[in-house]
Order: sequence, then structure tokens, then C-alpha cells
Amino acid sequence: MPALDVRRERIVVETDRYRVEGDITLPQEGYRSRLSDYLNRPDQEFLILLNVELNALDGSGRDWGTPVLMLARQHIRLVVPLLQSSVVMEQENS
Repeated sequence: MPALDVRRERIVVETDRYRVEGDITLPQEGYRSRLSDYLNRPDQEFLILLNVELNALDGSGRDWGTPVLMLARQHIRLVVPLLQSSVVMEQENS
């Protein structure tokens, strides 16, 4: 897929142990261009994230970052587009 036909979307993923923030690559439009389409692909066992920050949910300080993370779908508990999560937090604080 040519670089012009894709876009990056920042998302937040939570597992049992980490809050993971990173970028996924999606088609600009059309087939599988929505986050839900990307996540529900039956042939995909791993979610590939770029520019990743991981924060331990237990507050232990075991936070770290990596340029690429391949996260097994079986560990995912929730996924939220980052822009949407910021809007929800703003609404809750109002």
C-alpha cells in the first residue's frame, strides 16, 4: 500500500498489566479503514503498534517505551482512539 493511502491513528490499549499508547496504521478510506474493522480481522493475531509508551497499571513504575510493539489480541481488554478518550475525560471533568 503506498504511503499516501494510509493514515496513523493514536490509540490507547489496556491489558491486565499495562496501559499502552501507540499508533496504528489504517487505510485512508474504504475497506478496513475503521479501527473496529482493523481490530476484528479474524486473520490477525497481533496488533502492531508504533511509537509506543507502556505504563504499568499497578503503579510499580515499570513504565517503558519502544518504537514497535506486537501485542497479542488475547491480552487486549479495551481499545480507545486517543482523541475520543481525551474528549470523554474533558466531558467528565465539566
